[in-house]
Amino acid sequence: MGNKLYVGNLSFNTTEIAIQDLFSQCGTVSEVMLMQDKFTGRSRGFAFVTMGSDAEAQAAVTTFHGKDLDGRALTVNEARPREDRPAGGGGGGGRFDGPRRDSRDDRRGGGGGRSGGGGRDFRR
Repeated sequence: MGNKLYVGNLSFNTTEIAIQDLFSQCGTVSEVMLMQDKFTGRSRGFAFVTMGSDAEAQAAVTTFHGKDLDGRALTVNEARPREDRPAGGGGGGGRFDGPRRDSRDDRRGGGGGRSGGGGRDFRR
């Protein structure tokens, strides 16, 4: 088992200090990373705790999994390695090919869609 733990089901009011104080009961806490929403700064309800050794991490899992903290039953287990995700920010790609036509354009008659072109315009 590794020494990095996932701690889930946290109250949005739980602080890094509270997590550190709790987990230090099982040994040395090297790091606490409380994950926060990048736009609001509010807790996302989970954290990663790095213990001093694998034995301390195992003791923390045994001791704190299911234990109540700030009114919530904690989920504590070994953190999984981070999965590689593709770089970039969103899909899309391609190029702009001008305005899109939809089926409503075809009902207006003529060859011009909304721009006229001989057919009757049903807009009022």
